[in-house]
Amino acid sequence: MTQDVTPTPKPPTGDRPDLDNLDAALSHVNQQVSSGSIASGAAKGILYSLIETLGTFVGDPDLPEHARSGYEGLLEAARELRAKLEH
Repeated sequence: MTQDVTPTPKPPTGDRPDLDNLDAALSHVNQQVSSGSIASGAAKGILYSLIETLGTFVGDPDLPEHARSGYEGLLEAARELRAKLEH
């Protein structure tokens, strides 16, 4: 049996998800947590991914300062939601 090993195209270097999309993802998780519509473990997993992604962007030395502040604010909000879930 053979498998299709078509390579997945990689995004261009320096390509970051739009801040609005990351904000929408965090807002959606927050809404689902507040309404009890998502399992705690699932929310924690999604938040872990968001926090790791945002942390990578904030640590990027090529990121312009005006963009960094937006990512930092979103990172803080994600950390606060994670703390809320852990207590």
